[in-house]
Amino acid sequence: MRAFRIAYDGRPYHGFQRQPDVPTVESALFDALCELGIIDAPDEVPEGYAAAGRTDAGVSAVAQTVAFECPDWLTPRAFNGQLPAHVRAWASADVPDDFHATYDATSRAYECHLYAPGADPELASAAMAKLAGTHDFANLTATSKDDTVRTLETATVEGDGEFLVFSVRADGFLWELVRRLGSLVRAVATGAAPLSKVDRVLDPEPLPGHEGIPPASPVGLVLVDATYPRVVFERDARGVESVQDVFETKRADAATRARAAGCVETAVEKTENDG
Repeated sequence: MRAFRIAYDGRPYHGFQRQPDVPTVESALFDALCELGIIDAPDEVPEGYAAAGRTDAGVSAVAQTVAFECPDWLTPRAFNGQLPAHVRAWASADVPDDFHATYDATSRAYECHLYAPGADPELASAAMAKLAGTHDFANLTATSKDDTVRTLETATVEGDGEFLVFSVRADGFLWELVRRLGSLVRAVATGAAPLSKVDRVLDPEPLPGHEGIPPASPVGLVLVDATYPRVVFERDARGVESVQDVFETKRADAATRARAAGCVETAVEKTENDG
């Protein structure tokens, strides 16, 4: 059994988990494994397969982790030979036959980049301090599960120019929990909601619909870690280099798009002023 660390740009995909008729990260992985002869068809599940988590549509990852039975020659470099450019394997580890990438993860960590010009980092930190620890997060998830209690082992936030960057690590995450945490923290930090809103959200009494916390955009959310205490991943030099090359190009493209968007915005504003 071998586990792989997978990095990906989530924007082209309808989430991680395989779905019919739409592109997903998992489908890209299975397509590659089929091309490599590990499985006989793209709709087949590799023996022993499991993944660390199911990221939402648009969410990216540094260390999504998948594990399955495969021959010794399947290295991250070989895997990347059949994967699309925005999905890259960059490390691997041999694991016991009973290893399960979902259930053996002791914690997962996310980083969220929130566009929030004018936000107060101190208010953001005060909101995050209230959210840290063990709480019932029923008001911050779209799940219908009965057990909505989770423990945020770490919860920090800092300002970075026009962005708030917050990091959370937990024993498990509910559906849309991280994105709704981000939306709540941004609302408090920008003055759109009082700090006391956090206490109300953490109260087990359901919020009325008009007071609900919507999920933040998935575009700024990244799965940065899944922790397996007894697993040592070996970085693949070519895989790491491939990640750096692909994502440096994507970063440059995004910066160029942002500059072009600013040009359009400024030009239209100037035209209105001239009129």
